[in-house]
Amino acid sequence: MSNTNQIAPVRVRFAPSPTGKLHVGGARTAIYNWAFARANGGTFILRIDDTDPTRSTEENTQVILRAMRWLGLDWDEGPEAGGDCGPYFQTARMDSYREAAERLVSEGKAYYCFCTPQKLEADRKAAAERRDSFQGYQRTCRDIDPEVAKARVEAGEPYTIRIKVPDDRGDVVVHDAVHGDVTFNAKELDDFIIFRSDGTPTYNFATVVDDTAMGITHVIRGDDHLSNTPRQVVVYEALGAPTPTFAHISMILGADGKKLSKRHGATSVEEYRDAGYLSDAFVNYLALLGWAPDGESTVISRERLSSEFSLDHVSKNPAIMDPKKLDFINAEYLHAMSDDEFARNILMPELVQAGFEDAQSPMHDDEWYVSAAAAFKPRTTLSRDVVAQATYLYTADEELAYDPKAVKKWLAKQGAQQALDAAGSALAGIAEDQWTADVIEAALEPLPQELGMGKGKVFQPIRVAAVGTAVSPGIGETLELLGKEHALARIERAKEYAA
Repeated sequence: MSNTNQIAPVRVRFAPSPTGKLHVGGARTAIYNWAFARANGGTFILRIDDTDPTRSTEENTQVILRAMRWLGLDWDEGPEAGGDCGPYFQTARMDSYREAAERLVSEGKAYYCFCTPQKLEADRKAAAERRDSFQGYQRTCRDIDPEVAKARVEAGEPYTIRIKVPDDRGDVVVHDAVHGDVTFNAKELDDFIIFRSDGTPTYNFATVVDDTAMGITHVIRGDDHLSNTPRQVVVYEALGAPTPTFAHISMILGADGKKLSKRHGATSVEEYRDAGYLSDAFVNYLALLGWAPDGESTVISRERLSSEFSLDHVSKNPAIMDPKKLDFINAEYLHAMSDDEFARNILMPELVQAGFEDAQSPMHDDEWYVSAAAAFKPRTTLSRDVVAQATYLYTADEELAYDPKAVKKWLAKQGAQQALDAAGSALAGIAEDQWTADVIEAALEPLPQELGMGKGKVFQPIRVAAVGTAVSPGIGETLELLGKEHALARIERAKEYAA
C-alpha cells in the first residue's frame, strides 16, 4: 500500500560510509529506501558519508557505486547523477557544518567547550565515586560568558562545540514507523559534542545538517542507529528543522542467531555477484528479509517491489539469512528465463569468463547454444554452475577425466563392455545430419531389452563415457551437444575401463 497521502513529496537517502565494501545489511537498507521512494513517487538520494579520514577511500567509494549499479538501484540524486542538493559527499560539505554549528553558538543553542580529555576523565571518575545518577559531561563550560569564550577561541585555545540540551526538554519520543513510539529519557542526554577539536563534525550533527539541507522526509536505516536518534532529534530542534519520519529496520543474523559475519559465508554484495547470483534474485531475497507484501509470495519482481513496498509491512524482528532460500529464489529466476535468454545472458558470458569461448568468435552456431541452455538450465542454481556442466564439451576426448566412483560403479561392472559395444554400433548408424537428441534416444531405447539388462546398466556406462561422471542432462541431449565423432570416440575409449 503506497503512502500517497504524504504532505511533502517523499525524499529518502542511502548514505553509506566508504570504509569498506557494501555488505548485505547495507544493501537491504538501500533496497528499502529505493523501493519506498519508487512506491511513493518520491526521490531516492545516494550520499557518500566519507567523513572518516582514516578509513574512507576513493576505491571503497567506487566499490559501493559498482555494487549499487549491479543491484539496479538507480538513484535520482547523488554521485554521477547530480542534483540540486549537492555536493553529495560529506567531505565537500564541511563549510555547511561549520556554518550551522557557528549559527547555533550565536543563537545560544550551542557553546564552546575547552575541557581537556584529562579534565573530562577526572570529572567522570568523580561522578562515579559520588555514584551520581548522571555521569556524562558535567556542563562545565555551558555558562561561560559567550564573549569570554569567543576570546579564548580567537587566542587559539583548543575547543569543541557542544549542543545545549534544553533544561526543560522532556522525554524524547521517536515516532518510529517500524517500532512504534520509542521513548528516551532526556535527562540521560548530556550536552554532546557536535564539532570536534580537529575541526570535523560528529556523525549525529553532520547527518542531520545534510538530511535537513536535502529535504529528507523519511530516514530508513538499521536499528543499530536507533540509539543515535534522540541526539539527532535534539539537533533537528536546535536547527529549527522538521524531524523526518524514522524507520529503523532489524538486523540480519546468521542461522546461529548471531550477527552476520564472515563465518556465515559471503557478506559483501560483490561476493554474491561473483558467486553467480542474479541481481534481480538477490534484491528479491534481501527485500523479503524483514518485509512481505502478503506473507506468501517468494518471488517478488522488481516492478512489484517498487510499487507495493510500504513501511507498515516491515517486521521489527531480526531477519535470518538463509542461503538455501536465496539459492532457491535464484534458481527460480534462472529457470524462468527462455532458453535463448539463458544462452545469451548466462551460458555464453560464463563460458567466455571460464576461457572456453571467445565472445568474438563463437565455436558453434546460435542453435547449439540454445540447445545447451535447454540442457543445462534445469540443473543450474547459480550462473557459474553451467561451467561445470559444460566442461566435458570443451575437453579433448583423450583428456577427459573419469570420476573414480563412477568408473567403479558403472564401467568396472559386468555388462558394461557389452553395453558400450551395442551403443557404439547403434549410434554409428545415425547420419550426421540426423544427430539429434530424439534420434539418439530412439537408437538407444531398444538396447536394454535386447541385452537383457536394466536401463541403468546400459545408459549409465554411456553417460560416464561421454562426460566422465554419472550425472548429466538426458543422454540424448548430452550426446547431441557432444557431436557424433566425439561421442563415438569417447565410447571407444571408455571400453578400456569396462569389465
